[in-house]
Amino acid sequence: MKRKLRFRSVVSLANSKLSVKTAAIVIAGSTLVSALLGIFRDRWLNTMYYDTYPAGLDAYTAAFTVPDFLFFIITSGALAVTFVPVFNQRLVNGNKKSAWELSTSTLNFLALLSLIASVLIMIFADPLVRYVVAPGLNESAMSLAINMMRVIAINPFLFSISTVLASMQQAVGRFVFYSLAPALYNVGIIVGILVFTNGINIFGIQLFEGGIMGVALGVVFGALLQLATSIIGLVGLGFDYNFKINWKNQGFRTVLKLLPSRSADQGIDYVMSIINTNLASRMGEQSIRAYQQASSLHSMPVNLIGVAISTAFFPKLSEEAGRKNDVKFRDTYREALSTIILISMPIAIIAFFTRGYVVNFIKNGGDPKIASVLGAFIVAIITQSLYHIVARGFYAKQNAKTPLIVSIAAFIVQVVAAILFSFGGFGPEGLAYACSISAIFEVGVLLIIQNREGKLLDREFWVTAVKMTIASVIAGGVSYILTKLLPLRASDNSFLATFPKFFVIAGVSLILYIIICAMLKIKEVKPIIDRFNKIVFGNVKPKE
Repeated sequence: MKRKLRFRSVVSLANSKLSVKTAAIVIAGSTLVSALLGIFRDRWLNTMYYDTYPAGLDAYTAAFTVPDFLFFIITSGALAVTFVPVFNQRLVNGNKKSAWELSTSTLNFLALLSLIASVLIMIFADPLVRYVVAPGLNESAMSLAINMMRVIAINPFLFSISTVLASMQQAVGRFVFYSLAPALYNVGIIVGILVFTNGINIFGIQLFEGGIMGVALGVVFGALLQLATSIIGLVGLGFDYNFKINWKNQGFRTVLKLLPSRSADQGIDYVMSIINTNLASRMGEQSIRAYQQASSLHSMPVNLIGVAISTAFFPKLSEEAGRKNDVKFRDTYREALSTIILISMPIAIIAFFTRGYVVNFIKNGGDPKIASVLGAFIVAIITQSLYHIVARGFYAKQNAKTPLIVSIAAFIVQVVAAILFSFGGFGPEGLAYACSISAIFEVGVLLIIQNREGKLLDREFWVTAVKMTIASVIAGGVSYILTKLLPLRASDNSFLATFPKFFVIAGVSLILYIIICAMLKIKEVKPIIDRFNKIVFGNVKPKE
């Protein structure tokens, strides 16, 4: 009994509402944990198969494309930015009955839709892999990719349920279990790599013989862990669930009206992922995996910075937009945008010069191909981080149409560039260059439109952005010099051998960046310095 009460009290404390800054820290911290788990996941997987079974690893990577595509086009970010403002609006107005009808209807509708999608993937996995996703794979790898896709096909259904539950928690400012869920997804995959690949034997009965297919089982296990965590996050929320879809609920009808344009926006990104996988499959073994690994590495800072900060700010932006408070909306938006630039710009530049060290983290001895592709992704770290808050500036005002139109234009730019670079012999690096070019175009156009409509960016903002750029370039130069003083050697083929050098290079460069920002009187860096002084000198009392 005492254990149950203790568990409930811990859960209740974790489920308390957080401030924007605390939420950003919690989300960024959990995203960092998830990213680190992702590094170890990829490291173990690459160690086992990258050199010994590259075709199998390409098949595993290709198997994700369609399930991920359908999940993102049906649910994912589409739900977060359409459901949250509408749900939040009802809670602010004190209409809890309508809010619960909205949430339960959305949950049931998307669960049913994604279940149908999962079944269709299982049925049509063969032609999807053979003719759409990876026609360049050899027959053995293609057969493996088909079987893996059928296993992973259940994920859109599981993810859709957990995402609705997580969006409810996000809307009311609960971010602890919302943030933990992705980390546990990686834990499940790691279990698949370390345990399921050795086979599953229960009471002497061999249920599964093992091999790389065990990783696919780990993916499903991770999705189940993520769902369980999202359910725990509902404790104390007062969620009133009904097994029905209330088509007359105005909030639900509003979400359904907003969902298609945002879903199409999300779908565009994943159609591009399928196109890239298709093109990479024709570039020889390891190309699919090299591109995916570089893409995953560049996405880590985007998630840590862009997604974490914009997710934390979004409920506040939605609330201020709902109250028509344009002044506070502009202030909050500028604060979020400046914070993302402050952090993402130096990280991107330092990552460019230390990309060889970073790749060493996910593969013993590194890999020139992955490092080269990562270098081509660097600009996208900044622009894609910015995209998350720029797009949410529109979504907070329930305008999903403008980002969709711009995304379609950016998609066309990326497709054309990717095909040209592929036929030009650039290899998987060309796909990354195309992504960076498209991201610059998309964010640039959205900012121009946004600024014309609401005059969100003033002269002070641009002056600050220029100062941050100067500080980042200087920090990047220092990073380059340090890589020459602390070079990677042939013997640096382990995480422990590589990390100290990377830590010194990145740490010194970032500290210098903060000092330069302080010298240039960039106000956004003041909280960082104040926090440092509190930690280091907080207990030091001045002499009387």
